[in-house]
Amino acid sequence: MKKIVTRFAPSPTGSLHIGGARTALFNYLYARANQGQFLIRIEDTDKQRSTQEAVDIIQQDLSWLGLAPDTDWVFQSKNEARHLELAHKLLAEGKAYKCFCSTEELTQMRETYQAEGRKTPYDRRWREVSEENHPTDLPFVIRLKMPLEGKTTWVDDVQGEISFDNAELEDLIIVRSDNTPTYNLAVVVDDNDMGVTNIIRGDDHINNTPKQINIFKALSFELPTFAHIPLIHGEDGKKMSKRHGATTTGEYKENGFMKEAILNFLARLSWSLGDKEVFTMDEAIANFDIKNVSKGSAVFDNTKLEWLNSQYIQSSDENKLVELIKDFSDKINAEMATKCMPEIKSRAKTLQELAIQAEIFCQEFPFATITEKATDLIEARPTEAFAAMINLLEQTEWDNDSIKAVIKQTCKDFDLKMGKVMMPMRAMLLGTTDAPGVVEIMLILGKEESVKRLSI
Repeated sequence: MKKIVTRFAPSPTGSLHIGGARTALFNYLYARANQGQFLIRIEDTDKQRSTQEAVDIIQQDLSWLGLAPDTDWVFQSKNEARHLELAHKLLAEGKAYKCFCSTEELTQMRETYQAEGRKTPYDRRWREVSEENHPTDLPFVIRLKMPLEGKTTWVDDVQGEISFDNAELEDLIIVRSDNTPTYNLAVVVDDNDMGVTNIIRGDDHINNTPKQINIFKALSFELPTFAHIPLIHGEDGKKMSKRHGATTTGEYKENGFMKEAILNFLARLSWSLGDKEVFTMDEAIANFDIKNVSKGSAVFDNTKLEWLNSQYIQSSDENKLVELIKDFSDKINAEMATKCMPEIKSRAKTLQELAIQAEIFCQEFPFATITEKATDLIEARPTEAFAAMINLLEQTEWDNDSIKAVIKQTCKDFDLKMGKVMMPMRAMLLGTTDAPGVVEIMLILGKEESVKRLSI
């Protein structure tokens, strides 16, 4: 059986869209599930729009996600000579032809096409003109002779059987007038030369597939299997864009989402592991089948992603989390962050939120800033009761039950409700009211530090 080879082929014209990350993931999962190879090809033939900065960002984001290819990265622009060689081979074999139409002629054809309702805007006027009748002083493009009758059909691993009437397929330009290969030719040649067996990409590429199939056939290349996965939509049902918030992989990383949560979430967009919401990459690989991907568009639910991210934060090792939140704050004291992490990690949906929670414990006392609500609580505290409580705390054992017993005794002695004591305590201990329980805070800070802060 032939070895499975998949590829992810982004254009380096901007950051890695989260939809592109899912396409890369599905290619990766399919290759791993079938003991195959996963490759990455940068499609940088658009020299005006492609940038090295975009290449670097794509590489960084895919590396962060752990979606590394099994070979060196391939750059399409380096294969241009090969693309042109095969285009001229098709020309020599009579499977392609030179077209000398001017821009004005093509514009006129389009207008006539629209007025007459023809199936293709180009009228193929140069298709059968012999070489001796070609002009010698005009620029030309090379067009592929597309079949004029019948259908171009394939069975898509996701969408099922798809057909296009060949009469509606225009004779495709495969080399531009500046002697550069077009996208569709370059893709076919590279996919063949890289040994790609399965092309998994967004369903926005469906219209390119009949063109590429006919290039494969003209070059006598073996056809790969196609799978067109549905695009990701926002919760309003429209194609995901900036109006839905973050759209690039890098933005989600910067917003504090863990890569494990991103991968888990993306895997569940149009595919599922039964009813299981949280699963590892190993579990996804063991169960992934491209034929189980649904046809319908996937909805990007930010609330679900936040919930999933919180699950990964809660299940992560405290030392790992401390290292991760250092990227979101320069105010993290590793020792204190490690001590408070078991208490605060259940309170955060993102690493960014977790870093803010950790900062509260890591701040120096006396605090540089205290929230307005905390200030009001501190000023309104029952001072006599607090003095008595501090005296008891200095003499008690420092454990959960002993600290609780002191607080309860103070409330009883001074006829106070628990909130009247504990709310000001939290404000005095951390300078804010947005924090874990008072006893938990005191255990984290320790006896000496807690008594000092409560004595202000």
